[in-house]
Amino acid sequence: MGRKYIIFRADWSEEEGAENRILAHTGAITDILAEHFDSSSKPIPEPGYRLREYHRIDKFAQKQFPDASTHSRIGDWEVTRVEEYKTQSPNSDFDAIVVCYCQYSPISTALEPLPNIQGFQKLQEV
Repeated sequence: MGRKYIIFRADWSEEEGAENRILAHTGAITDILAEHFDSSSKPIPEPGYRLREYHRIDKFAQKQFPDASTHSRIGDWEVTRVEEYKTQSPNSDFDAIVVCYCQYSPISTALEPLPNIQGFQKLQEV
């Protein structure tokens, strides 16, 4: 399969975790947890898949990228069902649109360091 637009959203009945879904600019709660644009040949997410959460820990931040995430962990939102819609239009931007419905299911997982961002220094040297 080619290009996929994958939307992760809280299930319609999901009220848990609402405090983590507040839009900064309006204060409203959103059902959309994440969006991914995928051009790989990887299969679409299946029930049981969990989104990753990204965190920034000050003492590990790079000077060149002070606001970048430094760590990630397997997150609290778990995919419970998946719907895939194949596009029919030959001029479509995507071959499929995938909606992953998620349930808030907190777990305790360790933070894992992200690799340092490379290339910035090399760009400055050019």
